[in-house]
Amino acid sequence: MKKQILTIVALCGTLSLSAENVVATLHADQGQSKINKEIYGQFAEHLGSCIYGGLWVGENSSIPNINGYRKDVFDALKALQIPVLRWPGGCFADEYHWRDGIGPRQLRPSMKNNNWGGTIEDNSFGTHEFLNLCEMLGCEPYISGNVGSGTVEELAKWVEYMTSEEGTPMAKLRKENGREKPWKVKYLGVGNESWGCGGNMRPEYYSDLYRRYSVYCRNYDGNKLYKIASGASDYDYKWTKVLMERIGRRMDGVSLHYYTCVGWSGSKGSATQFDKDQYYWALAKCLEIEEVIKKHKAIMDEADPEKKVDLLVDEWGTWWDEEPGTIHGHLYQQNALRDAFVASLSLNVFHRHTDRVKMANIAQIVNVLQSMILTDQKGTGHMVLTPTYHVFQMYTPFQEATYLPIELESEKIDVAKAYFKDQATGKNAGTRPLPLLSASAAKTQDGNIVVALTNVSLDKAQTIDIQLEGCTAKTVSGRILTSKNVADYNDFEHPDVVAPREFKDAKLKKGTLSVKLPAKSIVVLTLN
Repeated sequence: MKKQILTIVALCGTLSLSAENVVATLHADQGQSKINKEIYGQFAEHLGSCIYGGLWVGENSSIPNINGYRKDVFDALKALQIPVLRWPGGCFADEYHWRDGIGPRQLRPSMKNNNWGGTIEDNSFGTHEFLNLCEMLGCEPYISGNVGSGTVEELAKWVEYMTSEEGTPMAKLRKENGREKPWKVKYLGVGNESWGCGGNMRPEYYSDLYRRYSVYCRNYDGNKLYKIASGASDYDYKWTKVLMERIGRRMDGVSLHYYTCVGWSGSKGSATQFDKDQYYWALAKCLEIEEVIKKHKAIMDEADPEKKVDLLVDEWGTWWDEEPGTIHGHLYQQNALRDAFVASLSLNVFHRHTDRVKMANIAQIVNVLQSMILTDQKGTGHMVLTPTYHVFQMYTPFQEATYLPIELESEKIDVAKAYFKDQATGKNAGTRPLPLLSASAAKTQDGNIVVALTNVSLDKAQTIDIQLEGCTAKTVSGRILTSKNVADYNDFEHPDVVAPREFKDAKLKKGTLSVKLPAKSIVVLTLN
């Protein structure tokens, strides 16, 4: 392999500073598919300080808590209206043995987290702590089962422990551990990344394992499991094809993982120190998920034209270098306005593919990768909301809304595909197109229309005139997320550098919504 150097490939296009007028059409009378609230799902892995110090501090902590859960984090997540939470991994899931995390906490054995930094964990956060948290948050739990190092019996008994009412050995054990009634557990992942950290399997072998495991993960006492197969990593279309052929409708859903990431070895770049070319590269890379989804959908459509099997993007987001001075392997990274754009663009893509995409889980919820929340690693008890958190909160009206088509022609620029130049030749691997504007619209359950508009240009404002077809709007209100610099972020000393504020540059006149959209901004509008 030829040596690479950290020189960003230049853009193939340039931007002018002048504002432009764009005409769009919103078809309010053509809504057909629902935007599942689970598209706004979250992911909590035993990785770094996501669980310990993030979600969980224990009842005896000096940090204010509710039954051991950090109060400030819990309150922020409650406000976010989380629909589903995936746990315990990730790669951690296929080394996790659930019996180590039940019973009196002082008697639970410790374990070494071999995947993430070799951290020793005391298993004080286990099945009861997770499922009780989901109940308190009002969200569906998504359990990732251990297929890589576990057994069929182990996973079957975990399901029994969580969901059986009475008369079974595992129900008796659960009651002895203080939980009389079973939990409702809908989502069950049968393994995670089985092509890699979950066992390094071939798709044919995994398909047979899935069929075997799924037989013994039974429905107890009215609890109906929605079983999810461990699906492909981004461009691995063969994996999806084999699973659709060999598992088919025995699975309710199949997962897909896609990260906006430079690569899996060497530097991934800083989360907060980047130039404009690196900024545009990230947005073009994140938007490539749409082509990836389309290709996986085409494979699924051929095998399952009735769309009985769902596609779940249960890991996605940005992956940058760990912050300097943090523990190696804990994946603690800051979160800039650039990450907020990745979130907005990705959610807009998921909205367009709700015929198959029924769930998405950003990685991860606290202190890891593209997180919603950061907590102080020095034990001061400080917490900060990230720009990505604010995008998710601004987008909450889209949950369970009816997707509405919106036609918008945007100027595009060409962005280099390769983050690195080849040292020997100086060549790159071509370009990706990056639209400067992105939009999504939906009709909410109370009859309002919500419109999200994203302008990724660093220096060009846009005026968008949206023709409203099939509806009459009387008032418009909204919020905007932007900042002076696209690398701006929130920290414990400056928690509100990037935060939403009221947006007043949207007007309604004679069936047209006119919006003056500043450069590098995300706007969400509600039309009554």
